[in-house]
This record gives sequence, C-alpha cells and structure tokens, in this order.
Amino acid sequence: MRHSHFATVPALVIESFPEALHAKLRQIAATHRRSVTQETIHLIEVAITAEEKTPPASGTGGTSLWAKRQLLPKYEAALKAGALTSEIDSTVGLSKERDAR
Repeated sequence: MRHSHFATVPALVIESFPEALHAKLRQIAATHRRSVTQETIHLIEVAITAEEKTPPASGTGGTSLWAKRQLLPKYEAALKAGALTSEIDSTVGLSKERDAR
C-alpha cells in the first residue's frame, strides 16, 4: 500500500455562484484580510454556531426553523404527489441526465 504525502482534505465546490454575491464576499474578505476561501469558512462557522445556539421555538419538539418553513404551493403539491420520494440517489439521477446530453 502506498502512502500519500498529502492528507485528504474535504472540498466544497459551489457551481453557479452568483457574481454579485461573490463580489460582496471578495470585498468582505479583503476588509478582513482573508482569502475568499478563509472568509467563506469563517462565515459558515458563524452561521452554524448561531444555528446551534438558537433554541427551538416552543412547541416544536426541537424542529428547526428550516423544517417548519412554508413551501411554495406548487412544491408542496409536488411533494404530496410523491415527488422526491424515490429511493434512487439523486447523484445517480444527475449523472444519468448529464450523460444523456
């Protein structure tokens, strides 16, 4: 077995990132003297810490605000009709769709 000199580091790739948001992120990163990557990690850490500190609303049984959000009527109807309930991994479906192009 060969050992690599490089540790495997998790990576996050965001496709179709809005240009205006990227420009704001770049500006904030420069203000804080961080790279865009460092600033992104920092902001995610801040958001996750805030989420973890936010107590669940009373009577929710610990359900997060995301779980309680209201869906647009067309998405709610699609879910009730059985959309997104397939046991097929979404990455497999996306791969097949890309291969078909």
